[in-house]
Amino acid sequence: MSLTRSGLGFAPPIDAAHAAAIMSAHASIPVSSGVHGDSQGMFGHPRGLGTLFLAEMWERFSYYGMRALLMLFMVTSAAEGGLGYDTKEAAAVYGTYTMSVYLLSILGGFIADNFIGSRRAVLVGGIIIACGHFAMAMNSLTSFYAGLVLIALGTGLLKPNISTMVGSLYAPDDERRDAGFSIFYMGINLGAFLAPLVTGYLAQSPSWKAQLVNMGFNPLHSWHWGFAAAGVGMTFGLLVYVLKGARLAHVGNPPPKIEGVRRPWARLLGVALGSAALIAAMKASDEYPALVYGLFGLQIVAVLFFAFRRDADSKRIAAILVFFIAAEIFWALFEQTGSTIALFADQLTRNEVLGASFPSAWWQSVNSIWVILLAPVFAFLWIRLGHRQPSSPMKFVLGLLCVGLSFLWMVPAAKLTAEGKVGPGWLVGLFFLQTVGEMLLSPVGLSTMTKLAPARLVGLVMGIWFLAAALGNKLAGVLASGFSPANPDDLARFFLHQALWVGAATLALLALVPWVRRLMGGVR
Repeated sequence: MSLTRSGLGFAPPIDAAHAAAIMSAHASIPVSSGVHGDSQGMFGHPRGLGTLFLAEMWERFSYYGMRALLMLFMVTSAAEGGLGYDTKEAAAVYGTYTMSVYLLSILGGFIADNFIGSRRAVLVGGIIIACGHFAMAMNSLTSFYAGLVLIALGTGLLKPNISTMVGSLYAPDDERRDAGFSIFYMGINLGAFLAPLVTGYLAQSPSWKAQLVNMGFNPLHSWHWGFAAAGVGMTFGLLVYVLKGARLAHVGNPPPKIEGVRRPWARLLGVALGSAALIAAMKASDEYPALVYGLFGLQIVAVLFFAFRRDADSKRIAAILVFFIAAEIFWALFEQTGSTIALFADQLTRNEVLGASFPSAWWQSVNSIWVILLAPVFAFLWIRLGHRQPSSPMKFVLGLLCVGLSFLWMVPAAKLTAEGKVGPGWLVGLFFLQTVGEMLLSPVGLSTMTKLAPARLVGLVMGIWFLAAALGNKLAGVLASGFSPANPDDLARFFLHQALWVGAATLALLALVPWVRRLMGGVR
């Protein structure tokens, strides 16, 4: 979940790739012909905004509802209804899945732009997502993996295109535009907040398991009721989208057919094969970790290649790649929320408030709470500081620092597990630090990408931002494989080593700030 600064507004979306799609839509989409003066909808905005608000709220409900359970389900023993995977195997599956969701957004955007249009892409994507969740509701290993594949494919179609449609509801100079995106973002956060509360209760709550027994169902299959609830959420989103679809008739249309001009099927094949090849290569990194180091090496070579070219555009691309590497490292820690931190919450934390226990999956809602609470604070801060606020590279430094501190914060918590489960305050503090870091890095990255990108390469640069999130998610899965809850000293070293690694990256970026600012050529 992230806070995106868009134009004059400050608003909270939910994750890096989704936020990238929103920023791309907000900054650079062509405006479809339509009635942009429509003010009959929610709070005086176009009527289509309410449709997209509810559709996206339920889609995010489905995604984060399932993600809250995914790692926990895989590591739960088969005797308790799970898959019985060890942490390394589960983390590899989790990392590949979350990476694929982000990476396939590039393919989904290409399909919409060149073939079927955003409006149809959202519908088809939503149907595929719902099918994926309902496949996971069945008690079968085959249907489990089929569900993951379907959700990744469907989200790739829906994720970038629903945001594009929001932007298409407004003319570029419409003063309601920023506020409209803010309303849309709140729908995202609302869905992400509610989802783990519902699916976590169905999957983990003893009271629900007791009800299943009373109804004649096997309580060991409670996980699949949680997955089914995610599918129901996506179905609600589809119903809203279809029933209120007339409000969107003027946006998201397919590209017009031009006589003598063929659709770019060859380019589509290239994008699809490229996406599949990258997913396969990163999947192979589970067995050959050297691939990860090789990828980082290639990124550094690319930075130097563009940095020492003479033209200004090349130097700005070098700056973009520096931000790319920093974002990749940031998401590698931040996106362990659904893996390492989910396991710590489940196995090593006292999940109770005032004596009342709650499912460990509910921790996945905390980031949304912090985003909503801190959003106005950061909005006021940046407005108050004005031109005195830190530069973009310096905000990246601060963002990395916060996420590194969040893992350093967990070192004493890990040591305390030697005495038993720790209190919930440790995870509250971790989510606070990570959300502050996210607000410093994610919105700055989105805004800076659009400002640095050469006019002819805006789409490519936004694709690069998607790729940073994708690779960061995969790296998060690789790192999570080292999580070992049995030994407090090993667990403390696990958090400490990652904190030190990010700390080194933070110091390196701090040293490079003056150079990166020169590469940016006056862009702040």
